[in-house]
Amino acid sequence: MTDLTKETLLPPRSFLSQNASQVFYRLLAALLICAALTLLSDSFLSLGNILNVLRQASLTFFIASGLTLVVLTAGLDLSVGANVALSACLAGTVIHQTGSPALGILTGLVVGGVVGFLNGFMVTALRIPSFIATYGMLWVLNGVTYWYMAGETIHGFPPGFRQIGSGYFLGLPVPVYLLLIFLAIGSLFAQRTIWGQEIYAIGANPVAARLSGIPVTHRLLLVYTVSGTMAGIASIIFLARLNSAEADIGESLTLPAIAAVLIGGTSLFGGIGTVFGTFIGALILTLVLNGMNLLSISANWQPLVTGIIVIVAVWLDMKTRRPAQ
Repeated sequence: MTDLTKETLLPPRSFLSQNASQVFYRLLAALLICAALTLLSDSFLSLGNILNVLRQASLTFFIASGLTLVVLTAGLDLSVGANVALSACLAGTVIHQTGSPALGILTGLVVGGVVGFLNGFMVTALRIPSFIATYGMLWVLNGVTYWYMAGETIHGFPPGFRQIGSGYFLGLPVPVYLLLIFLAIGSLFAQRTIWGQEIYAIGANPVAARLSGIPVTHRLLLVYTVSGTMAGIASIIFLARLNSAEADIGESLTLPAIAAVLIGGTSLFGGIGTVFGTFIGALILTLVLNGMNLLSISANWQPLVTGIIVIVAVWLDMKTRRPAQ
């Protein structure tokens, strides 16, 4: 490995400290929100509500974690919600027709991964900007899903399968355990592997990354495929949680996932952010919405509040971000 490659792959000290400071400030924000909600609502610290917050945050995180890798390369995947819908509907069909949850789970993962790979192919081979490619894919997937379902709803799955989304183990929801597993895997992959360092390098400077020998095309294919596969995993958990699948299951999922990534400190310009920060972002977003529900604030205000949080988070990042030395 040449000196240039080493310099490109290894994030400078200021970069690492910047990511750490971002996570610290977001953890502090989450704690402040918890403190405020504790004072404002007697129900916030109840065990049932805390577990509900963790479960809801985990569902957002599954989609947002793969999306984080895409955004780290200065890309965007707007098709994740539609991917969840198609993957869930096809997985539900397979489970109903075969009686095998294992085949259904495999179907959801394969469909999600294939959609992600096609997104990556359009971005790399066809040179279509990620925003346009994945926005077009969103409409394609919506059209296929609505045609396939034809207004029908698939419901009623085996109890064992439903445990994935609604079950408990040692008092904690199963999705929370899955969150911890994928949080660890995603963090280790992004922060502690050569591939992860290459992803950061591509986001920071794709031209320098290519000149230093990084296979940019292959890494972009990888991150979009991972994003799609994580959408497939989310589809299985949503399917098990809701015990039903219909064509519009993913319509409300894309924007919260993007919000979690941005609130978590990942830069839309690429090269800055962490998977753990995305988890904190999902937690902050869930805490705010949970608090609004506990305080009986109309759900009509929730999109407005979410938008303001995203704008403020991105603005603060732009104001406080220090260039890497």
